[in-house]
Amino acid sequence: MNKLLAALVASLFAVSTAFAASHAGAPMAGASGAKKEEKAAAKMEKKEEKAAAKTEKKAEKAPKKAAKKDAKKMEEKKS
Repeated sequence: MNKLLAALVASLFAVSTAFAASHAGAPMAGASGAKKEEKAAAKMEKKEEKAAAKTEKKAEKAPKKAAKKDAKKMEEKKS
């Protein structure tokens, strides 16, 4: 019984030390923060693109809006 217990304990220590040795230098995914920074940069870039597209749309609509406003003023003057 003692030999069986000793073999069990020895194998447990062997497995745990092998596991620890294989994972000693591996960085944790959450600890590095690199993925979070990449994600934040991508999100910021997407926001900037969206804002630029919105600005372009407004710039395209501005002449039409101004023409419509002028037409309304001309119509009011006629009345």
